[in-house]
Parts: sequence; structure tokens; C-alpha cells
Amino acid sequence: MQSFDQNFEDVQKWVLEYKATDDEALKKRLRNLIVVACLPFVKSIARGLARRSTDPIEDITQVGSVGLMKAIDLFKPEMNVNFKSYATYLITGEIKHYIRDKISMIKPSREIQELAYRISVVTKELSEKLGTEPSDEQLAEALAIPVQKVQQAIDGDRRKFTISLDQILNDCEDNSITLNDTLADETYKHSIKSHEDKIMIQNAMSQLDDIQRQVIEMSFFSDMTQKNIGEKLNISQIQVSRIQKKALGELFKIITGKSEGANI
Repeated sequence: MQSFDQNFEDVQKWVLEYKATDDEALKKRLRNLIVVACLPFVKSIARGLARRSTDPIEDITQVGSVGLMKAIDLFKPEMNVNFKSYATYLITGEIKHYIRDKISMIKPSREIQELAYRISVVTKELSEKLGTEPSDEQLAEALAIPVQKVQQAIDGDRRKFTISLDQILNDCEDNSITLNDTLADETYKHSIKSHEDKIMIQNAMSQLDDIQRQVIEMSFFSDMTQKNIGEKLNISQIQVSRIQKKALGELFKIITGKSEGANI
């Protein structure tokens, strides 16, 4: 993701700081800052792996967030690999594992199954012809069927797949962890699990100036591109990039109480 790549040098420093400190309070604050900065990156990977007919992007992003949390905790600087590569590996692996382990729970009618297959074939053909994924209306026209039939078949195909939130991920006798225990909330702000942590992030952001706070909220919480942010604030994309980088550096100083760490 464009903004994430530009700020990744800072994230790398924060991760190294996180791994080096023994101060648990500082570790918690750094972890939250890393999560906030990396969530757009998680969503970018999720979009690349999600399939149109079966995988709601919100669910895939939640699962990817689990991989991000694992990457932060398991990363070892001595491995001589940068955090982005390591996080990409774990986020992607978590999502692929989730998709692979989905369980078919609802069997649609034979008619719906056959239509879903035809839609899949036509989708591929039209995608190659149009250079983009066709709309439901274009699929209906190509198949000479009502749009409602297309939507019904796509929804039926999607319903075939589900996963139990009670599925055990870590089966220790007295400490079993289920998917429901680890998934992030639908909104990315709630990936920071405890109320105390959310208040900490909100308080830190409240200390930024107005334009820095707006840029951080729009880029990391509303998932807006730098171009769209620039248009909304009536400034250039380059200015948005600079403000974003400076704001992240300010958040680091506010959260950690240090004047170093962000290369701004």
C-alpha cells in the first residue's frame, strides 16, 4: 500500500524498539502504534487474496490481523529479515489457512450450483475481455438471466462456506484458544483489544494538530488514499505524505515519551 511503504522505515524502528525493551507498559504502547500503522497493509493483502463470490473482505481482513499480531510477537531481529517481509508471510499464511480450512455447511440446490459454475466461467471470460471484474448486470446480460438470479447464485455460493468461531487454534489442555478469541473487531479501531489501549491511542491522537489528526484518521482508520485525502483537505498528495509521516513520528514521541525513533 502506497502510504504504508513510505512509512515502513519508521515501523521497522518501532518493532526493533518493541523487541528490545523490557518495559511492559512501553511494549504495549509500541504494539498498538505498530498495529495502527500496519492495518492498511493488512487490508491490502486481504484484498489480494479474497475471492469475489466467497470471501467477504471484512472477514479476511480480521483474519489477517491475527497474522499481524503474531508477526509482532514472534519477529526476531537476529533473523536478519525485515519486518515487512516477515509480517507479509504470517498475514498471508493466516489468511490462506483460514480459506483452506473453511467448512462447507450449507449445500445449495443443484440449479444454484450449476448457475454459480456458469457465472464463474463467464466472470473469467468477461474479466479477460473487459480488463476488470464484471458487474452483476453485465453477468446477467451475458447469461440472459435476471440480475436477481445472478445475485441469488452468488449469495448461495457464498453461503456454502463458513467457519466456526469456536474452532480451536491452540489446543492446550487448560488454555484452548478459539478463532473468536483472536479475531479483530469489524472496525479496525477495535483491533486494539482493551478499552485502556484504545483510550491511549485516542489520547495520543488528540495531541496532534488538527490536520495531522485528520490525515491519520482518514488514512489509517477510514482507508482513504493519499490522493483522496488531498482532495478532501485541498492540499497536494505530496503534502499529505509529509503530514502523515510527521504525524506518525509525533505519535511515536507522544506514546513512548522519546524524541527519537521516527525518521522525520
